[in-house]
Amino acid sequence: MTTPQTTILETERLMLRLLTMDDVEALFPMYSDPEVRQYFPDFTRTYEETKEEVDYFVNRCYQKHGFGLWATVDKATGELIGRCGLLSWEIEEREEVEVAYLLAKAYWGRGLATEAAQGIVQYAFEQLNISRLICLVDPGNTASQNVAQKIGMTLEKDGDIGDGERTFVYSMNRPMTNSD
Repeated sequence: MTTPQTTILETERLMLRLLTMDDVEALFPMYSDPEVRQYFPDFTRTYEETKEEVDYFVNRCYQKHGFGLWATVDKATGELIGRCGLLSWEIEEREEVEVAYLLAKAYWGRGLATEAAQGIVQYAFEQLNISRLICLVDPGNTASQNVAQKIGMTLEKDGDIGDGERTFVYSMNRPMTNSD
């Protein structure tokens, strides 16, 4: 049984849509790949853990926050190549929204993470009216640092955000408009 696909946003080469439980099969190889997940605090995930994460977004997160991680699809092939989107965090007693991105290794180095992140930033500011966005980046992950900088974020903090690990916090505020 396939479930309907709801498009959130499109960029030149990508379509981001709500995750469905059908996406577990495509995400699991990425979630279990040590190179893809090397900078994630929880490292790799089992099939069951991947399924639990997708279930969280499908059945709880979207309803609670109005956003979450979204299936990231290559428009040219229709293939699910990752998951990118927005995550809600409480950091140092402050509600934060993170721009998050993960792509399959075969799609690295093509500017797709930056393209997805730019689309997510625009969507967050224009459609969701979010006033501030962050990226949480492992200090060793220079590729993600570059993405954060390319989308207009600046390094705000280098240190522990409450989890005992050193983390770079990049941030940006929604640009002011004449209607603000």
